[in-house]
Amino acid sequence: MDTTPLFLEPALHDKIWGGTRLRDQFGYNIPSETTGECWGISAHPNGPAVIKNGPFAGKTLADAWASHRELFDNYAGDDFPLLTKILDARTDLSVQVHPDDTYAQAKEHVPFGKTECWYIIDCDENSEIVYGHTAQSQEDFQIAVEKKKWDSLLRRVKVKPGDFFYVPSGTIHAICGGCLILETQQSSDTTYRVYDYDRPGSDGKPRELHIQQSIEVANYPHIDPDLTYHVHQQAEAKFTELLRESLFTVSHWEVRGKTEQIHKNWPFLLMSVLDGEGTLQIGDASYDLKKGDHLVVPASVETLQIFGTADLIVSNPV
Repeated sequence: MDTTPLFLEPALHDKIWGGTRLRDQFGYNIPSETTGECWGISAHPNGPAVIKNGPFAGKTLADAWASHRELFDNYAGDDFPLLTKILDARTDLSVQVHPDDTYAQAKEHVPFGKTECWYIIDCDENSEIVYGHTAQSQEDFQIAVEKKKWDSLLRRVKVKPGDFFYVPSGTIHAICGGCLILETQQSSDTTYRVYDYDRPGSDGKPRELHIQQSIEVANYPHIDPDLTYHVHQQAEAKFTELLRESLFTVSHWEVRGKTEQIHKNWPFLLMSVLDGEGTLQIGDASYDLKKGDHLVVPASVETLQIFGTADLIVSNPV
């Protein structure tokens, strides 16, 4: 069976809050000076990534998923489960919340809700995020929204490069200006805006809010997840498992020379190179890795090795 990794050409999206960091720091050919999102590993219809190499070159990841499920260990379900993004927040994103699978399927008729997590690649000094709220009940939350008590309702958290946040469905959140973030999430584009600073959209009109849906799907009260990182040092590499939950696992790999052989314990693997460069060795074949690369390692790969100096975020469905 073919063991060629699928290197992907990202889909890039203009956003009113976007900037130029995706070009300036990753070298992507951005479509505008307000490019907010790089969908690096995506089979979502709103931004499928295109395979750049091997027998599937020119096809989308969605095409490969539909016609060659053996590449993905015959993973169950009609839809590719995960989506990896890099977001450049020049200014604040809206305060928002995402539904869980049950609500999304019933109300939006889409396969997935949206649980996600963030790795802070870079940020300006004193950058922050909105992460949760102070209301103790749905009624408290609704009253605060109606009275626009945003300063007292929203929890703001300072961030720095290397921080990691788990954002399960139902979490009120916003990435704020100055942050460059890698996001691992369910393959969903369902977002409910609860507050958008009364700013106009690209058409000059206020962007749509989804107050009732936000109230219905938010978690009460907000509770910060209890995260435990699992660190494993191997040869000249450090592997930090940032998150293992019911939908996906996310790790940070820091390679400073070479890894030993890494044995498969995943159905298929998603890799994004945050910094540096190196070589991915699979059997007798080697593949160059560089900052900004996104790829899927197929199910047929039993072992792999990485040489070089590189930082990666690596995820897989559970």
